[in-house]
Amino acid sequence: MTVDHDQLVSMLTRLQLTTVRDRLDTLLDEAARQEMNLRETLFYLCREEVESKNHKRIQMGINMAKFPYMRTLDQFDFEAQPSVDPAQVRELSNCRWIANGDTLLLLGPPGVGKTHLAVALGREAIHRGYTVQFTSAVILLTQLTKAQSEGKLDAKIAQYSKAKLLVIDELGYLPFEPKAAHLFFQLISRRYEAGSVLITSNRAVGEWGDVFGDPTVVTAILDRLLHHSHVMTIRGESYRLKEKRKSGLLKSTKS
Repeated sequence: MTVDHDQLVSMLTRLQLTTVRDRLDTLLDEAARQEMNLRETLFYLCREEVESKNHKRIQMGINMAKFPYMRTLDQFDFEAQPSVDPAQVRELSNCRWIANGDTLLLLGPPGVGKTHLAVALGREAIHRGYTVQFTSAVILLTQLTKAQSEGKLDAKIAQYSKAKLLVIDELGYLPFEPKAAHLFFQLISRRYEAGSVLITSNRAVGEWGDVFGDPTVVTAILDRLLHHSHVMTIRGESYRLKEKRKSGLLKSTKS
């Protein structure tokens, strides 16, 4: 049987086996070098195609998530933050909470690793096939306010509702205008039991009324967020302050 190369390439393109198509000669030469039989060669070609597609999917997911930087769970210093339970983090990395549409709150003072964990868990979610969007609380509320003034609030809320996991970073660092609470409530209501939310905050949930300036609406927000939720409170000193103390730029607080 004579194989027409152009026809083979055309069929691989039609089947969207682009990695096999683009590396066909190299892959077949490697299969011949390892003296693979037909079944082994077919498995080898399929594996290369799947791995390539998975890599591209992950990279696309990471690009779309708009993380401020890349961090992994392996990079997190659990010894420096003993209040963080490694077993709980490993359980969260399985992403079952995302599959269930649950909320995850990471609470604690600045610099203790909340954003690191948020980015790392978001990355794990992408590896497991979930879509992720990352934003700071300030940017989120600014965009929702702007959209409302332009009559485009529904479209903006829909945009923030597409990803299976929405990561909202640094809630509570700056106070919001009272109307922001109503906008945030609309977003959380749209995502309720449909998509997961991960929020990092330096304020306990009992203080969110002060952040938004509307305790009544915040109660309704928390009612939805906490219905199916996981809460991790991180205690300890800021990593950055620790480094400053080590370098002598800050005096130790210990007597």
